[in-house]
Amino acid sequence: MAACDESKDGQDSILEPLCFPEQPADGTSTPSLQGPSAELLVCLFCPESVPLQQKDVLLKHLLLEHKLVIADVKLIADLPKYMLYWKGRFLEQPVTDFCSVIKTNSTGPVEKQEDYFLLCDVLPEDRILRERLQQKRLEEVLEQQQLERDDSSFHHLCMFCSEEFTGNRSSLLNHMAREHSFSIGLPDNIVYCQQFLDTLQSKLDNLQCLYCEKTFRDKTTLKDHMRKKAHRRINANNREYDRFYVINYLELGKTWEEVQSEDDRELVDDDDDDWSDWQAHPVSAVCLFCDHQSETMDQIYTHMKEAHGFDLHKLRTELNLKFYQQVKLVNFIRRQIHQSRCYGCQEKFDSRDDVVRHIVGEGHMMKLPDVSTWNQPQYYFPTYENDALLCTLSDSDEDESDVTNHGEDVPVIAEDISNLRALKQTSVLNQLLKNRGSCS
Repeated sequence: MAACDESKDGQDSILEPLCFPEQPADGTSTPSLQGPSAELLVCLFCPESVPLQQKDVLLKHLLLEHKLVIADVKLIADLPKYMLYWKGRFLEQPVTDFCSVIKTNSTGPVEKQEDYFLLCDVLPEDRILRERLQQKRLEEVLEQQQLERDDSSFHHLCMFCSEEFTGNRSSLLNHMAREHSFSIGLPDNIVYCQQFLDTLQSKLDNLQCLYCEKTFRDKTTLKDHMRKKAHRRINANNREYDRFYVINYLELGKTWEEVQSEDDRELVDDDDDDWSDWQAHPVSAVCLFCDHQSETMDQIYTHMKEAHGFDLHKLRTELNLKFYQQVKLVNFIRRQIHQSRCYGCQEKFDSRDDVVRHIVGEGHMMKLPDVSTWNQPQYYFPTYENDALLCTLSDSDEDESDVTNHGEDVPVIAEDISNLRALKQTSVLNQLLKNRGSCS
């Protein structure tokens, strides 16, 4: 999940969309396809610069100091060149010529309104720049791959038996696959092979399992673990290895799984519509106040009610909340809990556990602030992109009762058609036709 940064005036800023983890966190981050680099990222407006590895620092600086947000940063193939290009363009023309302007608190007092700028690929010039950088990166990768294919000076020891291999890299990769049942893929699908092997060797030297990355006390224990658990392989979900496979550079913004699934779809016979053996993955909803997950909505509602004393159904009924009001309320509470702030009294705490203890202890669990606090347009947008709880909200109590209560603001009046003759004579349409005839 994205970190929450605190600005100078005490307001919290979320620099990128949040997402619930799909599996238990293991402490690893999601690196980009760019390897370690000494390149600098420059600010688009001032002399500020940071190393590429600290890009989040510069993105925070752009947001807080210059009120500019760059969309989909992780999809930019060469961020330093991208920043240099736009720095030059902003010197030539005003930022408003390129960026969408977003006015915050648009319905509030003028002095509290602020303009933020969004730089994204909706602008044709930006989209062309991103595509050009992606194409250049792909050409560099393919050129590097060809150099490695033709390289005869390769020299490396086998990680498992210390046998020495010289010449072409394929001899070592084929040896490990054949003799040690350890395959990292076909040689022609791999790029930056030397760095890849050094990364794996470093993990083994640190007594880490290559698959689960647990650390062991000695090499014998590590070898036994990898053999018994069938962990003599790499984890395909570890994004650290993405930059070593050519397939990850083929299409902008797509992972190898997405590219591979598209290839599979092309092979599927269109006439085969038998989905009888297909099973959907269960929806996993996350509690508003802790990490508890449930596969059914009834279970998550019951958990929140019994474990935390929070009854969303009761709030919906008491406040007569419509669907979009429920959406905004859930997103508001998610945001406040993420920022370690009590939604009832707005007191700030050091951690989520502290704020939940406060909410329970002070009886603020069912205490909501004034409607104007959370019924804001900004809370139409989910705090967590994959928040399954939002998909289960209902605009009525149809699942709980056979009686459908129509909203008072939408009256349903049936027409009395018992006297069709009288209806035709008094019809508004009939009067309109007469007026039209007299005008002509």
